[in-house]
Amino acid sequence: MGVLDWTILCGTLLFIVAYGVWKTKGSTNVNDYVRGGNEAKWWTIGLSVMATQASAITFLSTPGQAFHDGMGFVQFYFGLPLAMIIICLVFIPLYHRMKVYTAYEFLESRFDLKTRSLAAILFLIQRGLAAGITIFAPSIILSAVLGWDLRTLNIIIGTLVIIYTVSGGTKAVSVTQKQQMFIIMTGMFIAFFFILGYLPSDITFGKAMKIAGASNKLDVLDFSMDTSSRYTFWSGITGGLFLALAYFGTDQSQVQRYLSGKSIRESQLGLVFNGIFKIPMQFFILLVGVMVFVFYQYNPSPLNFNPSATQAVMNSEYAEDYKLLQEGQVSLEAEKRIAQNDFSAALEIKEYAAVEVAKKRIIKINEKDRANRVAAKLLIAQADETVETNDKDYVFIHFILNNLPKGLIGLLLAVILSAAMSSTASELNALGTITALDIYKRNKSLGNKVLSFINRISFGYYKGNTNTVLTEKHYVRASKGFTLLWGIIAILIACIASLFDNLIQLVNIIGSIFYGNVLGIFLLAFFLKFVKGNAVFFAALLTQVIVCVVYYNLIHIYPSGEEKLGYLWLNFIGCALVMTIAIIFEVFDRMLNKPLGSN
Repeated sequence: MGVLDWTILCGTLLFIVAYGVWKTKGSTNVNDYVRGGNEAKWWTIGLSVMATQASAITFLSTPGQAFHDGMGFVQFYFGLPLAMIIICLVFIPLYHRMKVYTAYEFLESRFDLKTRSLAAILFLIQRGLAAGITIFAPSIILSAVLGWDLRTLNIIIGTLVIIYTVSGGTKAVSVTQKQQMFIIMTGMFIAFFFILGYLPSDITFGKAMKIAGASNKLDVLDFSMDTSSRYTFWSGITGGLFLALAYFGTDQSQVQRYLSGKSIRESQLGLVFNGIFKIPMQFFILLVGVMVFVFYQYNPSPLNFNPSATQAVMNSEYAEDYKLLQEGQVSLEAEKRIAQNDFSAALEIKEYAAVEVAKKRIIKINEKDRANRVAAKLLIAQADETVETNDKDYVFIHFILNNLPKGLIGLLLAVILSAAMSSTASELNALGTITALDIYKRNKSLGNKVLSFINRISFGYYKGNTNTVLTEKHYVRASKGFTLLWGIIAILIACIASLFDNLIQLVNIIGSIFYGNVLGIFLLAFFLKFVKGNAVFFAALLTQVIVCVVYYNLIHIYPSGEEKLGYLWLNFIGCALVMTIAIIFEVFDRMLNKPLGSN
């Protein structure tokens, strides 16, 4: 990190914060603060929706995912375009017609207050956890760069986001996300072309793709019916569809983006934009990771990309054993380069028999490489149990810091931090809105206690007596106060977070545990008018317990890659369960002619 890198990094982040505060100061009513005054155009909505989902985890973890496991992760998004169509046709017209501020506001009019509150609480739990992780992810990056304490970095990053999110609300989030998406995609394209430029002069992009294919990194489609596999075509268009429907249709961090549209048409076009460009964007980010893999076929790479892990084992009694593995890795990499050169030469002269021979050699070398890395992880774990051995999230940052020129390092770090800020801002904005309008406004006695607490910790920022007349300004201040509170909670979660196989998977797993249930509640509200509030409420409670039990017994207790059920299926299971159980409860209720919950 040189002076130029620091200038680009700090200048970019400070510009985003200052621009967000400047463009959106002075919101005095709920509509302006929560829905941005309904001024957003379709391109602003589309970019904001994409930026909300594309957190730092996307640009930090996805290339590492491709480096280790190839392009198969893109199947996760196959259900997204169909989900966008369904949301455009069903969800958006209904939300606009009812003029709701939150997705869960609709549930009270359809069912009752307790169902609305339950759905809101489920959202607050999963999105609050996710907000902490999106702050934690970039903290890992800067800790690797600067050697600073992770907790200090969590506080700095969280504070930057809180400043403009609390100040400007939804509009601040939307206007900054346009600039953030421009910075993000510019940086990723520049990095991609630099990677290609660093490959040997005789390795064209076409050859690089064939080299990646020889190591099975380009296996995009998996049509197997194995439900234990995390990413298949079928889990993508079923579990992925239900996850996308729940996330974009019921998650307030996304709903709030398109509720700010000038009209139904602007909101719909924004989601269509996301449906068209989301998969290509993810494909490109995965391709960056594949090109990093090709780069390391010709250049030395560490046994473990996590510098803290390497330092821990080298300072332990297992240092000599680790050095032996490193020496073996150096020999293996020399062997790998020879095999790749033979493969490339055979491709050049179209000797396909020689191509197959070289490909088999490459596969065997890759197997040895994987065995070496597994052995390294075991030594690291023996040296220090507290150090994370998983290094997927460090692959791309290692390449950036060790290979890119001055100035571009700062730009790429700004890319990742901009993504973190955009996603976290949407989450805090949504968390504050839901707490203020779905919990506090509809359950005022509980809200008063929480707001009194906020008043104390914010040194009087939230002014006034909570028992005064509840004006528009009151609820704007309440939203700001709760946004501040959730920002503090997210920072605290980030301070106790740890890597979980892969950060991007952790966020999706958390979502999958809750999203299916919430989606099922909304589908019951939309399409099954005979099912009433009591049946849905008790069905949702039971479903959430069952989903948590399924997750623990079939996914959590098994090592990564050995789970008995792919986590995407939790979305389908949760949705199907809550709908089925609610229908059964309603039928029995009518048969007994006695409302559920009564004595």
